[in-house]
Amino acid sequence: MKKIGITGGIGSGKSTVAKLIMALGYPVYIADDEAKRLINADEKIRQQIIELLGDEAYDAFGYNRRYVADRVFTDRSLLQQLNQIVHPAVSRHFKEWCLQFKDDALLFQEAAILFENGSYKKFDKTILVKAPTDVRLRRVMKRDALSKEEVMRRMDKQWTDQKKSKLADYVVMCDGENLVIHQVLKIIKEIEWDY
Repeated sequence: MKKIGITGGIGSGKSTVAKLIMALGYPVYIADDEAKRLINADEKIRQQIIELLGDEAYDAFGYNRRYVADRVFTDRSLLQQLNQIVHPAVSRHFKEWCLQFKDDALLFQEAAILFENGSYKKFDKTILVKAPTDVRLRRVMKRDALSKEEVMRRMDKQWTDQKKSKLADYVVMCDGENLVIHQVLKIIKEIEWDY
């Protein structure tokens, strides 16, 4: 079994690539989705987040994502502390998830900050999804109803594509001009060939 990490900055199109790989029949663990689920379902995580960010971190509907984002994306220390609560839990859950697919040759995980947090080292190969900054800005502003400044603040917390490219095994350009399916199929073929 080979584990492949899919990563990219906010708005790069990594979710598009992950969904495409799923549609091709490969198991894909979406770290952000699982983190959201764990943040709401795991009482220990919930208590740690409340201790860090206050009772406002949760409201009647569960995790108050907007409040938390407003706090952590303006304070690097809070962001690091939040990541230290959530990332180990997601990592443990991913290991358990992998056991369900022990007979599969390739397993994928889509996660935003594989390089920034060093977890890329746990993968056999990594795929970096890239898009120009203006494209990423438009995508996130539309998707999350955020201002340009709010998106830029989040982008500034992540490594640049140039820095990530030095560590990535493969790159997919998801800019709306290059066909993603051809890039993904070529990468999967190469990974399977190496296997």
